[in-house]
Amino acid sequence: MSFSVAGMEEERGAAAAAAAAEEIRRLPAEVNWEMLDKSRFFVLGAGLFSGVSAALYPAVVVKTHLQVAPPPQAAAATVRAILGRDGVRGFYRGFGASLAGTVPARALYMAALEATKSSVGSAAVRLGVSEPAASAVSSAAAGVSAAVAAQVVWTPVDVISQRLMVQTSAACRYAGGADAFRKILAADGVRGLYRGFGLSIITYAPSNAVWWASYAMAQRLAWRVVGADRSESYPALMAVQGASAAVAGGAAALVTMPLDTVKTRLQVMETDAASARPTLGRTMRGLLKEGGWAACYRGLGPRWGSMSLSAATMVTTYELLKRLSAKEGSFG
Repeated sequence: MSFSVAGMEEERGAAAAAAAAEEIRRLPAEVNWEMLDKSRFFVLGAGLFSGVSAALYPAVVVKTHLQVAPPPQAAAATVRAILGRDGVRGFYRGFGASLAGTVPARALYMAALEATKSSVGSAAVRLGVSEPAASAVSSAAAGVSAAVAAQVVWTPVDVISQRLMVQTSAACRYAGGADAFRKILAADGVRGLYRGFGLSIITYAPSNAVWWASYAMAQRLAWRVVGADRSESYPALMAVQGASAAVAGGAAALVTMPLDTVKTRLQVMETDAASARPTLGRTMRGLLKEGGWAACYRGLGPRWGSMSLSAATMVTTYELLKRLSAKEGSFG
């Protein structure tokens, strides 16, 4: 009796694995690293992501102002204050410095993401891991490696662009990105440009791992609802990818918000001879003293909206970019 039960369990397990594999095969074809024309991928990527960054930058500026302002403010009041003080250009303070860093950072991110996903996914399948599990594991590993690689460029860009974001026309310390770079370097050395680097890794590495793994799973769930037979429809493909990315982005924003608030404050704080060098512990204690745990979630609305919209826009743009960059005959 026990042998028959064990046999039935094995059969059910094999059937479930076969069904999962079939479900993966019915989903839209994945464009992997080996299938890409790398030159086209990076050139088109620079242009596409620069446009997306320009569209989403104002939300980042509002979020940064909310995170560093000592008294709590409403997002709408912050928008009105920026608009009244500096006009529309106030929403694009530091954009030049941010854009200059975005291109190499995105290139590093995409290269690390695709190379890791392809190598880890292939290795996992060879080790006998099921296709759905291999997809989740490779996506998580790719997210971690991409986040670490990109932060080498993104952290200095964040430090410079955020300081430019929060300065006003009346109190303008930096003349631009190059001037901010020189002054930060003179005041704090290279470590000043990498202030918050460790916290950025702690924030974005697990966030990216969860994000890419949950994005892969959300897509499979969405296709079950929509029907995998509709995957040939480009509007359906874009809708599923966008909705899956928005859900993953919103969840990541909620989970990483306290760390992002501390990181932003740490990067924006000025140092001088009279004041002690800001540290993670000192910044966290000051924030909690100022407004308790609620202070750690200032700017959550703009960040939630920005990350959800950014995730949906970035992923649909990224998937389009990969298909535009695929070598001839890759799908044949």
